[in-house]
Amino acid sequence: MNSGLAIKALGALAQEHRLEAFRRLVQAGADGLSAGSLAEALGVPNSSLSFHLAQLNHAGLIVQQRVGRSLIYRADYAAMNALVGYLMENCCSGDACAPGTACSPDNEERNAA
Repeated sequence: MNSGLAIKALGALAQEHRLEAFRRLVQAGADGLSAGSLAEALGVPNSSLSFHLAQLNHAGLIVQQRVGRSLIYRADYAAMNALVGYLMENCCSGDACAPGTACSPDNEERNAA
């Protein structure tokens, strides 16, 4: 991932409804969610949700698929992982991470619990 793509993705997530929509799509897994279900869960009108989903789609964070008359949205896990990887690239200057930092093994074990 390059800085331009990272900025586009982070910009898309820098809004309350889009961030929550993306988090719900991540939680939904491979099945994804219909636009209607997502609008209902977020408590936003369909027209507003369409705008937010278009922003996430344009940033490459989600994919959409037409199933019959419905649009199903899914998180793009490869894009999400690429963004996190970009943010964590060269963590701690390539040295072993200090205890208590987000990328240190002791913190990973604590977060898994």
